[in-house]
Amino acid sequence: MSTTTAGVIFVLSLAAALAAVHRPFGDYLYRVVSGTRHLKIERGLYRLVGVNPATEQSWGVYARAVLAFSAVSVLFLYAFLRLQHHLWLSLGLDPVVTHEAWNTAVSFVTNTNWQWYSGESTLGHLVQMSGLAVQNFVSAAVGIAVAVALVRGFARSRTGELGNFWVDLTRITVRVLLPISVLGAVVLMLGGVVQNLSAGTEITTLTGGSQTITGGPVASQEVIKELGTNGGGFYNVNSAHPFENPTTWTNWLEIFLLLVIPFSLPRVFGRMVGQVRQGYAIVAVMAILALASITLTNVFELSGHGTVPQAVGAAMEGKEARFDVSNSATFAAATTLTSTGAVNSFHDSYTSLGGMMPMVNMMFGEVAPGGVGAGLYGLLVLALITVFVAGLMVGRTPEYVGKKIGAREIQFASLYFLVTPVLVLIGTAAAFATGNNSTALNVGPHGLSEVLYAFTSASNNNGSAFAGITVSTPWWNTALGLCMLLGRFLPIIFVLALAGSLARQHPVPASEGTLPTHRPLFVGMVVGVTVILVALTFLPALALGPLAEGL
Repeated sequence: MSTTTAGVIFVLSLAAALAAVHRPFGDYLYRVVSGTRHLKIERGLYRLVGVNPATEQSWGVYARAVLAFSAVSVLFLYAFLRLQHHLWLSLGLDPVVTHEAWNTAVSFVTNTNWQWYSGESTLGHLVQMSGLAVQNFVSAAVGIAVAVALVRGFARSRTGELGNFWVDLTRITVRVLLPISVLGAVVLMLGGVVQNLSAGTEITTLTGGSQTITGGPVASQEVIKELGTNGGGFYNVNSAHPFENPTTWTNWLEIFLLLVIPFSLPRVFGRMVGQVRQGYAIVAVMAILALASITLTNVFELSGHGTVPQAVGAAMEGKEARFDVSNSATFAAATTLTSTGAVNSFHDSYTSLGGMMPMVNMMFGEVAPGGVGAGLYGLLVLALITVFVAGLMVGRTPEYVGKKIGAREIQFASLYFLVTPVLVLIGTAAAFATGNNSTALNVGPHGLSEVLYAFTSASNNNGSAFAGITVSTPWWNTALGLCMLLGRFLPIIFVLALAGSLARQHPVPASEGTLPTHRPLFVGMVVGVTVILVALTFLPALALGPLAEGL
């Protein structure tokens, strides 16, 4: 079987599996976020934190709850990292330096999971388990909760209430993320992923030298790393390490895990607004963009564009021989189409155009299907922009699922969209203006690509690295940390404000002039608006980086 054929089968089997679980898993997610009954463990957690689960919150209160919870999480994780040397299972490792602890705490709380460090030589097991892994759960739950709050804004009318953040956070964690993670960890252990508390095993290498093979609670962290679109690896090489990702089938499973929740959430949207076909339209947009990206990434990498790849007949530099080109390219596309950031190959070693595709995926706003929650609310914002543009073209007030899209709504949508480009482009310019681009290993177009990728990844809360650039300096840790914070919480505030504005509206009945938003025409329009907005914003930067290198 040829590499291309195997790659096609790999992608088609993923698509079939995601299509099969879209409805049942989406319906389960709908019941979780819409139900009124509370489990015993959930009621205990509400009493512990002093929350009345029967009360609901306005968008402002909901936003303050998100920000307060995240602020406490940053402080807790920062303290954990700074005090690591006093903790059990520290493995004798030193405390994390101040600016590095700040960057890591912000990174995991914002669901970015950007890593400047090698996990096996920097962090002890307790910090990995009780610091990083905990944030993998709750940061993912925060993203889903915000998406659900926005959908409630569409579904409700004449109210200022969007639900209760603490209830949403608890239910999503207890009923969705934890059960799947426990089951998934068992499956990965059966596949060879490590799960222990070993400080390391000394072995003798083939050359007669000695090497310490670090163990740890890997499987339990690996599942939520992918399921919650987090991406932070236990080991420095992330999912390229055989202890994290031993075989082709575990590689398939990890890609499936990072896609399953984002591709199922549109079903929740359709159920909650009472129009299931609206959910199908949203998931169709996600699928079109995702398949286009995965196909192009595979084509660029399999073609081996470049002097050396053409000379040797393949672009295998930086790729695991276990996964070959196609499995690596599909993983790279999937992890940047979502906000996962996990990697099983070295993106800096991709061909010029192949390396451009993960960057473009993030520049789309990671909406195909995007991070858990973040992908859905990002695509719904793009849908609002699309109906607004369509309304201008036909000269009538735009409407979407029974809500008018007026000046206030489009202002929030515009502010949402502008956050990431501003952070990416200003951050990249600042790195060059201050000379901090000198930490990149390359100059010219590829050096620009390395810097541009770093800020794109941080600002979109992705966390993957083009690599080839040293980012463990105080300047880089501070700059990227600020991009992660602003790139996460400013859009969340704008989304919740938009949800509050929509929830207060009276429902608008459909008329002859209403644009049908469940048909292929609208799906194509949303795809077009997404591509055009990204092209207008980032094409000049891409032209100076990967496009210049590729041409």
